[in-house]
Order: sequence, then C-alpha cells, then structure tokens
Amino acid sequence: MSGISDRHQEIKRRRHRRKKLAHFSKRLKKATASEKSTIAEKIRALTPGCETIISNWKLVDR
Repeated sequence: MSGISDRHQEIKRRRHRRKKLAHFSKRLKKATASEKSTIAEKIRALTPGCETIISNWKLVDR
C-alpha cells in the first residue's frame, strides 16, 4: 500500500480539528476581545463548519 487511504486521512483530519478546537475553547476562557477575534479567524481557517462553532461559542459577528 502506498500512502494513507482517504477514509483514514479524513479521520486524521477530524481528530486534529477536534484537538485544536479543544485547545481554542480552553484559551477562550481567559481571552481578551482581540484574542477572541484571532481565535475566530483561526477557527474559520481550520474547519468548514466554522460559523456554527463561532455562533455556539458566542464569538464575533462578522
């Protein structure tokens, strides 16, 4: 076998996103307003379901 199958690749991406989102949610508790907007931008770059997450976490309105 050469490389990783598409399914395993997507599972790896999902796990990475979940880990990063957990990290951001921890940092969010002490974040200032500018840090919150930075976190929101990073979430937008990280995942396709970003707007749902941002609205659930009550971050910035674009």
